[in-house]
Amino acid sequence: MGNWKIGLLFSETGVTSIIEKSQLNGALLAIDQINENGGVLGHKIEPVRYDPGSVDQKYGELSEKLITEHKVKIIFGCYTSSSRKEVLPIIERRNALFFYPTLYEGFEYSSNVIYGGACPNQNSVPLGNYLMENYGKRLFFVGSDYIYPRESNRVMRNVVRQAGGEVLGEVYFDLEAKEIDFAAVTKEINRLKPDAIFSTVVGQSCIEFYKAYLAASGDGTTCPIASLTTNEGEIAAIGPEASAGHITAAPYFRSIESSANQKFLEAYAKKFGTTVDVTSGCETAYSQVHIFARALEETGEIDTDKLREALLGTSYDAPQGQIKIDPDNNHTYLQSRIAKVDAYGEFIIQSQVRRAIKPDPYLVFPTIYDLSFRSLDVAGGVRLDE
Repeated sequence: MGNWKIGLLFSETGVTSIIEKSQLNGALLAIDQINENGGVLGHKIEPVRYDPGSVDQKYGELSEKLITEHKVKIIFGCYTSSSRKEVLPIIERRNALFFYPTLYEGFEYSSNVIYGGACPNQNSVPLGNYLMENYGKRLFFVGSDYIYPRESNRVMRNVVRQAGGEVLGEVYFDLEAKEIDFAAVTKEINRLKPDAIFSTVVGQSCIEFYKAYLAASGDGTTCPIASLTTNEGEIAAIGPEASAGHITAAPYFRSIESSANQKFLEAYAKKFGTTVDVTSGCETAYSQVHIFARALEETGEIDTDKLREALLGTSYDAPQGQIKIDPDNNHTYLQSRIAKVDAYGEFIIQSQVRRAIKPDPYLVFPTIYDLSFRSLDVAGGVRLDE
């Protein structure tokens, strides 16, 4: 028997390449670690890797190519929801298994997908509550114009309204929007003076938006941009001056102080020479490859149905803390943290939920504004007992 072949479908070029290269690196690091320890049942994991160039249609075409030409039945990849939607019908028709290491807007289930990123009850709800408790209830929404931002804003609007808050405005931009394109909306934000801005602007245009906000005298310390996606790699590109004071909610931040995270960062730095681009998506891709390898060790064969059965209910001590694949819906129990960028461009954790949150992709709980989704302040910015 030869190596275990898996597909890696992350963009190394194009508007989402910053985050997707980070995810690719996370997956490659995990593969290296597994192979250095003898592989799975004595056989190495062999990645077959393609760059879709941040073009949605390419994700679908290349996933088909991975399955039909390379005979790969396991694929890790995608960042935007629109790219995931291109892959979904193909992996379902071919009964392949797709690991999606990215937060998303929820309201989806496929038995062929293992969802590794946060869904709205794990990030939107805690963030909405945090903003309204710490800054105020008047929010302004800015997003990229595709599935994820529009659906995430719909969820956040419900959270805000249930808490008696108000959405002052909602504007969308092309994924390739430049700094100058945001001039009008930053002017409108200055006029309306919201308590906080909820941003679902992603990719390269996210960097342009933060710079435009600073150019318009936007101040993160008084009216922060709060996001579910803005990550360490993008903050490095934005720069400390334009990113200080702004907020992100995510399961993982590079600044977590724990032995598991320290080992992860040391291994990453040894392989790639830096940790500047380690993000939540990177950590998710890393963890999903390790979880897959454990399941493969149990099944001893690449069989979608057997692997799925081995995966559901599996726990893993990830760099973020313990996670578990929920057998009810193929999503993942995740930690929930809220962090603010300091003057040096580093996320400092401000608040977190004390336990991994069960994924609820359809938000079936009767009350979104629920105490169980409230986060707790973290003394000194990090929890030393993590």
